[in-house]
Amino acid sequence: MTVPKADPEAVDRRSLHERIAADLRDDIMSGELAPGANLPTTAQLKERFEASSATVQKALQLLKDELLVVGRAGAAVTVREHRQRTVRPASLMAPGGPGEPYRWLVEAARHGTHARTELLDVTETRPPADVRAALGLPPDGAAMLRRQTLLVDDEPAELVEAYYPLDIARGTPLAEGRRIRGGAPALLSALGHPPRRSTDRVSARVPTQDQYRALRLTSSMPVLRTLRVVTGDDGRPVEVTVMVKAGHLYELQYEFTAGEGGGA
Repeated sequence: MTVPKADPEAVDRRSLHERIAADLRDDIMSGELAPGANLPTTAQLKERFEASSATVQKALQLLKDELLVVGRAGAAVTVREHRQRTVRPASLMAPGGPGEPYRWLVEAARHGTHARTELLDVTETRPPADVRAALGLPPDGAAMLRRQTLLVDDEPAELVEAYYPLDIARGTPLAEGRRIRGGAPALLSALGHPPRRSTDRVSARVPTQDQYRALRLTSSMPVLRTLRVVTGDDGRPVEVTVMVKAGHLYELQYEFTAGEGGGA
């Protein structure tokens, strides 16, 4: 077998300060530079990257704009505390107990952060093509959309667009412009459509203009887009949700037991 050779023309065409920021960002997200740690000095970064002071400062400004580090010119630049958060989707699927708040809020409080939701819109609309396909809708089909932002410590953490079949949502709190106590999973269970299985498709994408504004992003860093299809007892989709979060601030953790289905 012939091993393909690396393309000699394949070069990193990003500007030097973007490349420096990318390497430092990876050090932060991997834990090489832990929360509270000082970044290398400007002199050290100049030597490491063979860059000018101005270029190093531009790289550091990118990281400051992304809220990964804090500091000012002439002083140490420090990695911010609690910037990267691990999200465990499986822990958020089950309905909350009677009188309990939405599990996303409970999970955030457990990790010492203040979380809240901001409902942006509730309307009947034509979903995107992948959502229509998941719901089994025709090209002109409609669904009930509940659009909201999830905030952690008053910073936008995730943009959530949840779609529901109209025959399930109409005439219920899913169609009302207010928050649902206990969250949609609890309500779906009460309506006779308990969520039983959740399938996630996660992709990294460049943010749209709407996502950029809603999440208050400061650069074109990729976002994590999760398309979640939730099915009930009969295998029918009862909810399809598109969740978008800043890719450099979050990671998803999934746990599997050996021997469980691993089909593609």
